[in-house]
Amino acid sequence: MKAAYQRLLDQGWTDAIRHLHPHDTIYTFWKYWRGAFERNAGLRIDHFLLNPAATARLVAAEADTRPRGWEKTSDHTPVWIELRDKARTTRQKLSADFGGSEE
Repeated sequence: MKAAYQRLLDQGWTDAIRHLHPHDTIYTFWKYWRGAFERNAGLRIDHFLLNPAATARLVAAEADTRPRGWEKTSDHTPVWIELRDKARTTRQKLSADFGGSEE
């Protein structure tokens, strides 16, 4: 799996979160039954891969850990990116929620 991911990066794709946060440890998945969130022992398994044109428009990218406090939340955290609209100065927000509870 890591080799396949590296091949994508070698083709010119950019990991949006890693691009903006190169030195931060950012997880998107924790096994709750093992207490992984409390120990900060997660995995980074959710990625937004961008082509060079989209990378140039990248404004923000985050993993939203707020749902971790919700009752019966998913093991996945929502991840999102924000791109600058190339035609205007407004911003467009793209997101993916991987099964978290609703407030």
